[in-house]
Amino acid sequence: MKSDSTKEIIKKIDEKCNSLGLDKNNHLEGLLHTKPITYWDYIQLNSLLGLQIQKTNYKDEMVFIVYHQINELIFKMILWELQQVAEETILKVSFFEEKLMRISRYFDMLTSSFIIMQEGMDVAQYNKFRHALAPGSGFQSAQYRKIEFASTELINLIDPRYRKTIDRDTPFEHALEHLYWQAAGKDYKTNNKSILLTSFESEYKEEFITFMKVYNTKNLWSRFKDLPSLKRKNKSLIKAMRHYDYTVNIKWVKGHYNAAKHYISSNSNNEIEGTGGSNWQKYMHPKYQKRIFFPELWSSKEKDNWGHEVEN
Repeated sequence: MKSDSTKEIIKKIDEKCNSLGLDKNNHLEGLLHTKPITYWDYIQLNSLLGLQIQKTNYKDEMVFIVYHQINELIFKMILWELQQVAEETILKVSFFEEKLMRISRYFDMLTSSFIIMQEGMDVAQYNKFRHALAPGSGFQSAQYRKIEFASTELINLIDPRYRKTIDRDTPFEHALEHLYWQAAGKDYKTNNKSILLTSFESEYKEEFITFMKVYNTKNLWSRFKDLPSLKRKNKSLIKAMRHYDYTVNIKWVKGHYNAAKHYISSNSNNEIEGTGGSNWQKYMHPKYQKRIFFPELWSSKEKDNWGHEVEN
């Protein structure tokens, strides 16, 4: 005899199959031929562990590869959370705050993990195998650029030198040409671009423009400003917004800067270029670009001192 719970499950299967236009019996018969799921099959472990292909024979290059692949997986998780905020029809403060804190925890983990990079590779090995990676660079993380686009209005990502010439009516392609990170691969006097930048744009430019259009009114800052006035004054939400902004644009950026400085400056003067040929210090240090996702949530003094309090 079927238990009440079994009958209820069968009823729900019936309802689901009917709503999808499926034959329940065919669906259930298919279950007879499936194999039990295993951990390694579910997460595609063999494929995952086969993605680490070294370009040199230096052992610590494997650390470098795996570490950056882990970063990209975490970026994917962050984008997943950002997408949920963007697409939530009725955005509740509690939901908004929960997602912000999830994302902040991911960036906290990324920040603390820089010690793996800083202390986990032999300096001499790094300064050998890094030359085999040029002109590739972590600068070319498309997912990180998307995180920025999904976090704030485009004007807050424009190089400060050009913000007065750009507004919401500016074509997206023109705005893209004046984003802060263009400075790492472009000579603004000649307008010439490095191979670091040209190869990056060749691969992702159209994808970026499409993404920018989608998140133009659905980024975190826009969604915050769309909340009713009273909800925008919620202290807990404001605290979460500031925490996210500080975590991404100061703590994480400075952690990355310190790790790069450990290797790039170890046997040279501080003017050495990054892997992709960029002026890595002025590009990476938060006090130079002053990337701030939610500028209206910070005082003038806080913005003026952005990145200075983490000097070491």
